[in-house]
Amino acid sequence: MKKTIALIVLLFVGVTSFAQNKNAKASIEVDGVCGMCKDRIEKACFKIKGVKSAIWSVDTHELKLIYNEAKTNLNEIHTGIAAAGHDTKDLKATEEAYNSVHPCCRYRDLEVQEDHKD
Repeated sequence: MKKTIALIVLLFVGVTSFAQNKNAKASIEVDGVCGMCKDRIEKACFKIKGVKSAIWSVDTHELKLIYNEAKTNLNEIHTGIAAAGHDTKDLKATEEAYNSVHPCCRYRDLEVQEDHKD
């Protein structure tokens, strides 16, 4: 009887350890100014294998992510966003990537920032 109970407990522990959630949540600051930036940032995230959810706020510049840690990491996500032409807190987009965004999305330009204020 003790062996049966021990076996059941061992199987339960083994099954629950395999069923653990591998998804992580993160929040990243990403520069941008408009709805076109929002689309570009979110699409850049979804191109990365393992990203489950990516929602960027135009007002707060906060990107909320849910991603599978077994398939990707924050460094890869920062790199993907920078390659799309947007700066993150940790990684700045190259001039070439930044210049590829639409002129109304040039968030480093003070005139563009002023044009997008409410």
